Amino acid sequence: MTTDTATQSSERVEALQSADTRTLIHPHTVIGSPDRPLVLARGEGVTVWDAEGRSYLDGTCGLWQCAVGHGRPELAQVAADQIRELEFYSSFGDYSNEPAIRLGERLLELAPSGIERVFFTNGGSEGTETAIKLARLAFHHAGVTGRTIILSRQGAYHGMGGGSLGVTGIDRLRDGYDPLLPGVEFLSRPHALEYGADATDVLVAELERRIKEIGAERIAAFIGEPVLGVGGMVPPPEGYWPRVQETLRRHGILLIVDEIVTAFGRTGHWFASERYGIEPDMIVTAKGLTSGYIPMGAVLIGRRPLELLDGALFAHGFTYNGHPVGAAVARANLEIIERERLLDGARHMGERLLEALAPLGSLAHVREVRGVGLMIGIELTEDAGSVQAAAREDGVIVRAAGSTILLSPPLVISEAQVDQLASVVAKHVSDIGERATS
Repeated sequence: MTTDTATQSSERVEALQSADTRTLIHPHTVIGSPDRPLVLARGEGVTVWDAEGRSYLDGTCGLWQCAVGHGRPELAQVAADQIRELEFYSSFGDYSNEPAIRLGERLLELAPSGIERVFFTNGGSEGTETAIKLARLAFHHAGVTGRTIILSRQGAYHGMGGGSLGVTGIDRLRDGYDPLLPGVEFLSRPHALEYGADATDVLVAELERRIKEIGAERIAAFIGEPVLGVGGMVPPPEGYWPRVQETLRRHGILLIVDEIVTAFGRTGHWFASERYGIEPDMIVTAKGLTSGYIPMGAVLIGRRPLELLDGALFAHGFTYNGHPVGAAVARANLEIIERERLLDGARHMGERLLEALAPLGSLAHVREVRGVGLMIGIELTEDAGSVQAAAREDGVIVRAAGSTILLSPPLVISEAQVDQLASVVAKHVSDIGERATS
């Protein structure tokens, strides 16, 4: 690149950054005090490039979603072909389209036993809203109108809509938005690090106690992520999910499993519910469904709520439900995950990444290194923002959530890229300790 070309490129990027800060409000930023953005221009595989041509290893998958990697030409082709055929038509009432029908069939083939219907959404927050409304409507339609309360958990993240934020148990995300969805009760964060070897006993005893206090006849559903995502990449304590499920079933409470992050290979299974022996009444999905190429999600609905809902009018929906382009891309995306054996890849690469990072657990400022599949969390004793910033300077994108570094690279990541990701993260996590002792 000549000096003149480099200058022109730099001026163009500065102009874009200036226009961004002048015109846009980004999610999770301070209004009125925006940082100059990192303007991304293209992506391929596990790598993205900014507008100045600098490359970054994507250790976060954007926001967990890009299972098959960036820049897949076959997905672009599927989208283009479908746009030429039928770009969109409403699926309200009795309208439908073939891509949505075929995707629904495929999802029922992949889903855990007992799932019988699919309701499409545009993303995870809408999926959570949908599942909550279905749970409440199910009991209302069955004549059990007092069952409206939703149980959730501290540390849970279920979305940013009025209802989905209402069941999100992260205080910093809820602050300033009250009043949120009424009729929500929170249980303790399911983290073995906080409760020790008896964590499952303690947490299930709390669940039983709260059901007794509230009254089972008032509780519609329990919502939970198989593995806490934004809340710190926290796997469940040993034996937690089967015992929670048994307790809920005994009291007639529906189980909504939030697999927005975990579905479609992230934990090494099509659904994390399989890994933990969960038989959900509903599953909320998004992100990996299309690998983020088109915004789309789906709520998978099981036999128990369907029996309660039989004959009910579901007066609910979103303009782009069952979008044909999204559905076509989703089917092609699922085919790639299967064809390239990315579930196996998630298990193998996740084990490699966790093993490489495990020695950090011996550092005084590291509370825990943990993970499931390609979901890794490094919990520090202080805010993790400095690690995120330093890693990006070294060409690696990671995510800081409070005191935890979250890693969730694309499932197509290679061994060499896993090693690079681990090396950069380990370097900057270790640097915190060195600064503290200097």
